[in-house]
Amino acid sequence: MKKILIVLMAVAVSSSVFAQQKQDKSKFKEYEPGYYQNSILKDIRMVDAQLEKKAVDKRFFMDQSSYDLPNKIELYKDNTEWAYPTISQGNTGTCWCFSTTSFYESEVYRLHKKKVDISELYTVYCEYIEKARRFIQERGDSMFGQGAEGNSVARMWKIYGACPQSAYTGLLNGRKFHTHEKMYTEMMAFLNGLKKSNAWNEEEALATIKSIMDHYMGTPPTKFTVEGKEYTPKTYLKDYLKLNPDDYVEILSYKQEPYWKQVEYKVPDNWWHSEEYYNVPLDEYMESIKKAIRKGYTMSIGGDVSEAGFLRTTNCAMVPSFDIPSAYINEDARQFRFSNGSTTDDHGMHLVGYYVDKEGKDWYLIKDSSSGSRNIDENSAEFGYYFFHEDYVKLKMMGYTIHKDAVKDLLKKFK
Repeated sequence: MKKILIVLMAVAVSSSVFAQQKQDKSKFKEYEPGYYQNSILKDIRMVDAQLEKKAVDKRFFMDQSSYDLPNKIELYKDNTEWAYPTISQGNTGTCWCFSTTSFYESEVYRLHKKKVDISELYTVYCEYIEKARRFIQERGDSMFGQGAEGNSVARMWKIYGACPQSAYTGLLNGRKFHTHEKMYTEMMAFLNGLKKSNAWNEEEALATIKSIMDHYMGTPPTKFTVEGKEYTPKTYLKDYLKLNPDDYVEILSYKQEPYWKQVEYKVPDNWWHSEEYYNVPLDEYMESIKKAIRKGYTMSIGGDVSEAGFLRTTNCAMVPSFDIPSAYINEDARQFRFSNGSTTDDHGMHLVGYYVDKEGKDWYLIKDSSSGSRNIDENSAEFGYYFFHEDYVKLKMMGYTIHKDAVKDLLKKFK
């Protein structure tokens, strides 16, 4: 009995103590680096970095410091056509679309005096659908990359129509710049999986490709409102932009195909093997560019931008004499570089203006969407522009997209 009483008293005392003890709470908190990370590891990393020998990335470039370079927008103002302000393509291989869409915006202004901002990413979305479709139909024997040619814009517009930037930006989650690396990797992995499994169901495969793009870019609209009126992509192109894609042509100059014939431009980005390029001799090609820009036409132009005379510090592109003297730039020199791979079709831009220097040579104002033209002050008028000497265009710019009326004299010579 005595033992029971003692136990009861102990329980009572214990209960009293627990009743008076403070009840602690818990929470989850983001981990914050402490002394170990901020002091010890920091010192280790700093000393290791100082001891590590880093290779210096040196590249061979032309020294343009002795030239009076016409790399100020002000010089071109009297000979520049309207174009929407430059925008960045971000971390994507979509220069073909940005440059040619910019060109079509200028065309809408030239023809109808409307200033429009057209969605590039709507066209890119459609392009990926068609690339995937061909990949499936060809059982994997078709290129599926981020690149394309400028005439793919008109090709997509004829199938899908166009869309204003306000209705579809292709940017999600507060992004300011486009990035397609993860999206492209995921689509490519899916398509390569089809090759392994032979699961070539086109409808199901395209649905998956669209779902991947929807995740990374958002789902394109099927209708939208512009200036109080509702449009679909096709009616926006036809009734608002009032552009006919069939009014635009591709002018090319390379010797490996017959001149004065429509030929295939044999580069990977012409993934659908278009044979609609009007191939002309180099002198005619250069003369057509000079005449067109002086008559108020702009053009989407593409070629190589990886030369020693192409500087991202001056934003100027020239052909140095140690490469080839100006007098020797001809169709053989041009074809030689294309054939040996030193001229590649790696970038598309928008030619919007010109300036004639003291020697009577043309310089062309080039609107650009890549990061290369943006290594200067963002508030500079030159931010997002290049300045191309006519020799650089003659040697390295392979072809351009333009309204057929600008080159009607050339087109008459084709049978």
